[in-house]
Amino acid sequence: METKFHNFLLLAISLLATQLPSSSSSSTSTIKKFHFNVEWKNITRLCHSKLLLTVNGKYPGPTIDVNEGDNVHVTVTNKVARNTTIHWHGVRQMRSAWADGPAYITQCPIGAGKAYTYKFSVVDQRGTLWWHAHFSWQRASVYGAFIIHPRTPFPFSLPIYPANVPLIFGEWWNEDVERVENEMMLYGGGPQISDAYTFNGLPGPLYPCSDKDIFIQTVTPGKTYLLRIINAALNDELFFAVANHTLTVVEIDGVYTKPFATTAIMIAPGQTTNVLLTADQLPGPTGIFTMAARPYLTSVFHFNNSTTIAFLKYQTNPTSKHPPIPPYPLPQNLPNLEDTLFAANFLNSLKSLGSKNFPCKVPQRIDKQVITTISLNLQDCPNNQTCRGFQEKRFFASMNNQSFVRPSISILESHYHNQTLGFSPDFPERPPFAFNYTGVDPFAENMSTSFGTRVLQLPYGAKLEIVLQDTNFLNPENHPIHVHGHNFFVVGRGFGNFDAERDPLGYNLVDPPERNTVAVPVGGWAAIRLVMDNPGVWFVHCHLEEHTSWGLAMGFTVESGREASQRLPPPPSDLPPC
Repeated sequence: METKFHNFLLLAISLLATQLPSSSSSSTSTIKKFHFNVEWKNITRLCHSKLLLTVNGKYPGPTIDVNEGDNVHVTVTNKVARNTTIHWHGVRQMRSAWADGPAYITQCPIGAGKAYTYKFSVVDQRGTLWWHAHFSWQRASVYGAFIIHPRTPFPFSLPIYPANVPLIFGEWWNEDVERVENEMMLYGGGPQISDAYTFNGLPGPLYPCSDKDIFIQTVTPGKTYLLRIINAALNDELFFAVANHTLTVVEIDGVYTKPFATTAIMIAPGQTTNVLLTADQLPGPTGIFTMAARPYLTSVFHFNNSTTIAFLKYQTNPTSKHPPIPPYPLPQNLPNLEDTLFAANFLNSLKSLGSKNFPCKVPQRIDKQVITTISLNLQDCPNNQTCRGFQEKRFFASMNNQSFVRPSISILESHYHNQTLGFSPDFPERPPFAFNYTGVDPFAENMSTSFGTRVLQLPYGAKLEIVLQDTNFLNPENHPIHVHGHNFFVVGRGFGNFDAERDPLGYNLVDPPERNTVAVPVGGWAAIRLVMDNPGVWFVHCHLEEHTSWGLAMGFTVESGREASQRLPPPPSDLPPC
């Protein structure tokens, strides 16, 4: 049995070899140029038409397709009467923090009628990443895939077939998303939930008036396909499964993993997961199998508990035009909405590949440990205002009781000029005091919050450990925390309170998963390790957009090193002003 499983793993690894190899190398890198026009486009979903913010009129936006080692230039022209920025999610941005994109962190927004060219290189990265707007809630419709084809394939060569397009999960609102966000912040309550989840912008036939808005992935019997899965949803982790099919996970957040077979996956907003799917089932008369995504619910407040479906269609007869016929049964292997056990087991199964060509470079020792609590908070309603949060108060969120406030200038520009205008380099490295973080009464107890723009200041080359501790205030929740400018290793995770003496003894320092976004367990903790090898200012925030709006964020500055290759270059001449 062990030999059979070992052979399966070798087969699964070998299938990766046919991801299109790059025609360039670090010594022969090319410049790939792209043009993004941020513009309105009239889009209809659920029999509801509205002007939707798009890139080049596409929803989702265009795929950026490059080779490992390429230099990338993306000129973004803002053709709408509001600010915008673009973030290249998961791209390391080595010495190119000016191109990272989060508004008021690394740049001022691109104003109406203005343009900015993001210039960066894809260094020692490969696989599936993505890009999205990083201003307000524009990510609701401004997003797309960012695919890096590897320069060096794995040393096995069996054919796979890339799927026609990535699978990008999103959300659709009939309302204007900017109005939804503004109303949430005005009244301090939870946001209006989305009206549908989507596969590549299409809600699927389980939603009203959507019988024709169905994504269909065509496959040939007997062949194995690489599916590139991206969760671009604003506010929900999602489960995904394909009826009657097993998925083999081979990559997460653009990093190869030890392959493992699973009946479904859990993917948080901001994360990407590449899986192999073999079309090895009897296709039946229509050759159609249901693909489905629905939320992993850990919140007792406002949530969308609907399901979006798409179809996997076997191309058994090229002339066959069998349409999908209702009813549409959900995959039996799709986890239940509150299946925390499945989510935990899935995440615990993720391991770095750790091969000779792709070593796992997890720091064995650290220079600094930061422990930060992740909390939802209530604040008293100001006089003469109406508040719609719990108990007629206002919702906020915090890390170590600090609710992040974006400044009106670029933190990176201030830092580059050796100033601290707009921010304070004194983010607390510990909670204000220790207590039973996951044992408090969620409704009877609350923690006061301070508001400000506080960041952690770190020297170049420092090895950092961050313990992310969920709390039970208002609602323990699975929080996807994204770190800009750095990959990190998830060396430990668990439920309950982090024990500084006991839990590090169980860390995985051999082959922990390498990611850019970690799903902190509901009512639990996650420990990550990373090296401060990228000078600049970097945003750290929850990728549930409502939580970032409430202040669940921090940042850190990385000083330049002594060598020229370790220093942040000057800002580009076309960097937008505030």
